[in-house]
Amino acid sequence: MASLNKVLLIGNLGRDPEMRYMPDGSAVCNFSIATTETWKDKNSGQKQEKTEWHNITMYRRLAEIAGQYLKKGSSVYIEGRLQTRKWQDKTTGADRYTTEIIADEMKMLGGRGGAGMGGGSEYDQTPPAYNEAPQARGGNMGGGAPAAAPQARPAPQKPQSFDDFEDDIPF
Repeated sequence: MASLNKVLLIGNLGRDPEMRYMPDGSAVCNFSIATTETWKDKNSGQKQEKTEWHNITMYRRLAEIAGQYLKKGSSVYIEGRLQTRKWQDKTTGADRYTTEIIADEMKMLGGRGGAGMGGGSEYDQTPPAYNEAPQARGGNMGGGAPAAAPQARPAPQKPQSFDDFEDDIPF
């Protein structure tokens, strides 16, 4: 019989990612995310809530991206697999086990102004208003000093007839 070890989670980071590097130089990123389930109690009618914490580990390039862009509170989608590790407690010497999710895919969720992607307008995916310069939105995407004065883009000219359209269709 075939088997499957697949985890899909959407949650929020409980702490900033912790970056480390292996002896060969490849990146390792660890963080935890919270998923919350809510329901209405049948007996009391009260709203109930349960939060589960999941330890996430990422390797190589995905780890570097997570370490660079994720922050506490960021909302993420994670795909990966469950893995249980055995280790020894340094104080008691007892065998301990840790179950974690080894992520192989991540999508940063959330939007403008929230903690979803580190909280900043530079990650905003909404296009600027027509004829508005990108710097006028408040984000300094270049990382340096803000541009001197935003310049409006000229409005495109409407084609006068069907023959004025360009023929750059690839098929």
